Amino acid sequence: MSFKEPEQICLKGSLILADPSLADPGFERSVLLLTNHKHDDGAAGFILNKPMGKKVSDLIEIDAMRELGDLPVFLGGPVSSDQLTFASINWDAQGEALGFDTHLSSEEALHRLREGFFIRAFVGYSGWSEGQLEYELQQRSWITRKPVPIAASLDADESLWKELLSTMGPYYKMLSSFPEKPELN
Repeated sequence: MSFKEPEQICLKGSLILADPSLADPGFERSVLLLTNHKHDDGAAGFILNKPMGKKVSDLIEIDAMRELGDLPVFLGGPVSSDQLTFASINWDAQGEALGFDTHLSSEEALHRLREGFFIRAFVGYSGWSEGQLEYELQQRSWITRKPVPIAASLDADESLWKELLSTMGPYYKMLSSFPEKPELN
């Protein structure tokens, strides 16, 4: 009789939502797009619902590419928080998936913006070492969710977390209504 290793699930392209019990203040009520996930190599992604209230032009000089200067900047995560990253994130209706390309140069981002792609600007990103995300999923720190079109929207803000959870069924709708600081109630 041989022992079979459990099948490893690749979550690349999936959304993960912070469980209300997740105590890390950097990830409270966060919605992340996983742009990379390999069980033996870790995971990476960007927080989609934490606008910083700044535009690209507030952070860098962008003379020749003024169109990029008007893009809102989102907090992508705590890793490399001194770097600005451009990403193209779009909804593929045919495949019912989020299409994305990350770490675009400003020239690539401008070209795609002019072609009608949604371009996002992120400060930092989120990353997990080998097995770390799987452990956090086992601990129920994160809730996995199939991607939906609204996740590609440039208008995504703090309300995205509640909106996505509330459409996942009664249990998750109840979770979405938990107060942010239950200890204060």
